[in-house]
Amino acid sequence: MDTSTTGSEITLEELQLAARNHALPLEAMRHDITPVGLHYLLTHFDIPDVDAAAWRLEVGGQVAKPLTLALDEIKGHPSKTLAVTLECAGNGRALLSPRALSQPWLMEAVGTAEWTGTPLAPILEKAGVDDGAAEVVFTGLDRGVQGDVEHVYERSLPLGEATRQEMLLAYAINGQPLPPQHGFPLRLIAPGWYGMTHVKWLRTITVVNEPFRGWQQDVAYRLRSSEEEQGSPVTRILPRALMIPPGIPDFFSRERFVDPGPCVLEGRAWSGWAPVERVEVSVDGGSTWNEATLSKPVSEYAWRGWKYEWDAEAGDHELSCRASDAAGHRQPATAEWNYDGLCNNGVQRVRVVVGAGKPGARSG
Repeated sequence: MDTSTTGSEITLEELQLAARNHALPLEAMRHDITPVGLHYLLTHFDIPDVDAAAWRLEVGGQVAKPLTLALDEIKGHPSKTLAVTLECAGNGRALLSPRALSQPWLMEAVGTAEWTGTPLAPILEKAGVDDGAAEVVFTGLDRGVQGDVEHVYERSLPLGEATRQEMLLAYAINGQPLPPQHGFPLRLIAPGWYGMTHVKWLRTITVVNEPFRGWQQDVAYRLRSSEEEQGSPVTRILPRALMIPPGIPDFFSRERFVDPGPCVLEGRAWSGWAPVERVEVSVDGGSTWNEATLSKPVSEYAWRGWKYEWDAEAGDHELSCRASDAAGHRQPATAEWNYDGLCNNGVQRVRVVVGAGKPGARSG
């Protein structure tokens, strides 16, 4: 089945997806912690209708003592709150050509929230993971058809990753219970990993002794050059910097208009591999790059702010920003194309008109 298009037109199917899901308005990056209603959202199938009183989490598989836990029992375990930046692996998909036919993200599929829950590792320890266990499978309540295959949404993590101290079974976001669209009553939070890993509406956690081959693991979220390839798995978030578009926008094109003179450019940067240690800004279409000033990270697992003082001169400008992390990763000018349009962390480009050509104030 052909799942790509060389045209620029958005299909009806993509429009349906875009209407169900939503991105972060980039001006909302001014918030260290994204308000819940502004956080990006992707739902693969339907949002399950869950009765919290009847819901139970089953922990089983290659364990000595299978567990059945009610929500109140999970909340009775020691709690932890972490600020975590989540980004969809398909962020930037709509900017690749040919474009994969899926949720047509530009660059705004991101958000940073404070997630509260209980660490996963002690739960697994209580269940008694068997020697020889290889992975932990997380299964949600959401079910549907993708790639002509009916399945529930489920993903796995290697045991060594699943037992890291930052992995959370989360039941609250920004101090309030998870809303239905964000995985009520319980979801996984896997800091550093792309959003497909953070399984929502959890119903089972299963320890297995061999690699998990579910559809969302073995077919979706793979970096490949054709439908026939197996490719390599998508894992941790690649470094990205985004700019809060300066000035004011044109309603339809989103082109920006800025007054001449001093202009503070600012935004956020993050990476799932290592802390961001550098952000550079270009105001001339990428010909030259200038160092931005970094602020303190929101947390070890979240974005950090950056600022750059620009003396805006009259004319048309293309602004860009790029991030580098402590592991040696740096954003490319243009990301390498792949069949499913994943992990496109090519630099953001913002067209700005300064002074001349700027429309006068209008009332509307």
